[in-house]
Amino acid sequence: MVRWLTAGESHGEALVGILEGLPAGVEVTTADVRDALARRRLGHGRGARMKFEQDEVRILGGLRHGVTQGGPVAIEIANSEWPKWVDVMSAEPVDPERLAVDAGTGDQREIARNRPLTRPRPGHADLVGMRKYGFDDARPVLERASARETATRVALGTVAAKFLEQAVGVRLVAHVVGIGPVTVPDDAPLPTPDDVPRLDADPVRCADVATSAAMVAEIDQCHKDGDTLGGVVEVLAYGLPSGIGSYTHWDRRLDARLSAALMGIQAIKGTEVGDGFRTATRRGSQAHDEIERDPTTGRIRRLSNRAGGIEGGMTNGEVLRVRAAMKPISTVPRALSTIDTTSGEPARAQHQRSDVCAVPPAAVVAEAMVALVLADAVVEKFGGDSVGEVARNVAAYLDAVPELLR
Repeated sequence: MVRWLTAGESHGEALVGILEGLPAGVEVTTADVRDALARRRLGHGRGARMKFEQDEVRILGGLRHGVTQGGPVAIEIANSEWPKWVDVMSAEPVDPERLAVDAGTGDQREIARNRPLTRPRPGHADLVGMRKYGFDDARPVLERASARETATRVALGTVAAKFLEQAVGVRLVAHVVGIGPVTVPDDAPLPTPDDVPRLDADPVRCADVATSAAMVAEIDQCHKDGDTLGGVVEVLAYGLPSGIGSYTHWDRRLDARLSAALMGIQAIKGTEVGDGFRTATRRGSQAHDEIERDPTTGRIRRLSNRAGGIEGGMTNGEVLRVRAAMKPISTVPRALSTIDTTSGEPARAQHQRSDVCAVPPAAVVAEAMVALVLADAVVEKFGGDSVGEVARNVAAYLDAVPELLR
């Protein structure tokens, strides 16, 4: 079993992640993780924090000379702004009088940083988190609920993605298919692994040039209006063998596991596999992927891929295709109505530094979560204590498939 765990707060000293269960022999370096985190910071519509936030990565355990050793992998991502938050986020008790001092700078942001947050934001975890955990301040809630935590998932997902590519030959692609009302045409071709450098360079991580320009314009207008935008991301997995996942139990179905992982990303409100909700509008004769034998290769293939590469909770050999819908960021610049939890009076929601649109980086996070789930499913299916053993097991499995079923 591949398991992962994260710890830390948005403005704490560091984020920490542990990835357990990967075989030995995965080649990965700190530079690989750092590059993946840089992709997470990209995207038109990101906030000011992305301009100075540098992810200071340290791999603390599980690797030797750039190769996993079979034990848990531990990764730390330091907070470059920690000196500003050392009192507010200290793990040790702090004299309340120190929190009331603005360090003599007169900086309103610094003063606000030290004060309790009592005007919860609609759409965020603030209010419910205060109720649930008995806080009189939203700070502890937003610090852990923050999407900053996804940096750790991207770091761990990088290791998982390297395993998938090196052991099975699987390559992942993440792209944006919608921002606000602007969407990629239904007949647009799917990007391939060869398109990843171009996607990384695109301001909104969109494969369609015309749609990308329209998305940028929509974000710019939203920024002028003092508002925020959501959208839809898609992750593709190329090279997956059929038979990963299972129909035997609900929690072993791969589509269920992928959907749960994607829904666990901050601000994600919906997922679909393949054509998903569009399939529900079609008749059966137009909804399913017919099967034929390829006259050139002699192998079984589908005439379409509306199922998104999964049937009965198992991969079917086609390209895996999953989507996630992200709501607009709940920290709205023009501030929504709320109440002050100290006085009970009507108020405007507190405003934390935030993005106009975080859909492009959400695609990178979704890719990481898909990598983690697939790594777990591959280890479950094929076993093996090393990358070489997993690769041999995959080859043996494929060789054992009866000729008429290939």
